[in-house]
Amino acid sequence: MRSRYHSRMNAPNTVLPVIRLKSDRTPGHPWVWSAQVHKPEARIPPGSVVDVLDAKDRFVGRGFWNGHARIALRLLGADAAEAIDANWIAARIRRAVQLRRELLQLDRDTDAWRVVHSEGDGLSGLIVDRYADILVVEYFAAGMWKFREAIHAALAAEFPGARLYWFAESHVQKQESFDCRAAEVPAAVEVHEHGLRFHAAPGCGHKTGFFADQRDNRRRFAELARGRRVLDLCCNAGGFAVHAMAGGAREATGVDMDAGILDIARANAAANGVAVDFQQADIFDWLRAAVARGEQYDAVILDPAKLTRDRSKVFDALKKYFAMNRLALDAIPPGGLLLTCSCTGLVSEADFLEMLRRVALNAGREIQILEVRGAGADHPVRADVPESRYLKAVFCRVE
Repeated sequence: MRSRYHSRMNAPNTVLPVIRLKSDRTPGHPWVWSAQVHKPEARIPPGSVVDVLDAKDRFVGRGFWNGHARIALRLLGADAAEAIDANWIAARIRRAVQLRRELLQLDRDTDAWRVVHSEGDGLSGLIVDRYADILVVEYFAAGMWKFREAIHAALAAEFPGARLYWFAESHVQKQESFDCRAAEVPAAVEVHEHGLRFHAAPGCGHKTGFFADQRDNRRRFAELARGRRVLDLCCNAGGFAVHAMAGGAREATGVDMDAGILDIARANAAANGVAVDFQQADIFDWLRAAVARGEQYDAVILDPAKLTRDRSKVFDALKKYFAMNRLALDAIPPGGLLLTCSCTGLVSEADFLEMLRRVALNAGREIQILEVRGAGADHPVRADVPESRYLKAVFCRVE
């Protein structure tokens, strides 16, 4: 059989390195693990653009290679005539921005939204969030880091006058073998969401500065919590509690371990003219004490940080979700609401709902699931990358 591959080019006079798959089937996912490919004879630097061929020497696609990472290949495109270069980067970023501005019309409701959602926008290894005039760029892949100048130029073209802050977490740099020298951390900036004011603090260790993914869930919870006594557990910057009080909740308490983020939460409450009692504590200790006092809250949010990045520890994460939710039920009276969330991408929606079934059985309570939601539409999910639908937000009524 004659090969279908004929020395494809990514740029004039440049022949790309070739990586061959062990299978003759097209990968059903843009991530290809090291066990699925033949190790190249010559060393290929991490983050290099390569051509990918199947076991029958047929062209599969083009993407980033990293022989040191768990994800050896990040497939970017299947068009052999399409070069992965600065123009390609600019076109993908332009497409992502147009989606948010023209189709979703996000600027009507907020100036805090996700500009690029990695695989969801065909830019594997890149996250970009907008907070007013600041663009926060997070790198997850050596290949994207190599294109940083093109990325920053493309963002500047789409957001004239915007300030850029970029970073990569240390564990990512180690896994992907690149050295990201972060920009100077900008001062906190005020952002707006459904008519409310919040502080976004890039570089302060809380995601990229603000949890914009929960924007629509905050508003929905506020609608349901009107007239109720609210408890916001793992409250972070207090978004749910502030929305609830602005929407007519009777009172609200927020609990978090991080003293620094609670200062921001208090500032958020003050900026919106609402009163929220924010307390620094471990939620398990706080809940046990509250239950012992006979405290009851008829609208509870449970929104912990990601519990694991390790697939082998998913069972342990589910056990912790079980413990949190089981204890929270003891503070909810019959007819009360529970919004329970998971941003652990390795925990599937099915497993999270099964955990809730077991919580209800253990507590002898009936849990009615009203809605299961995720991140906002500015976090699009590719059909072949279910992992990028990381957020589960389950709205429940507890009997």
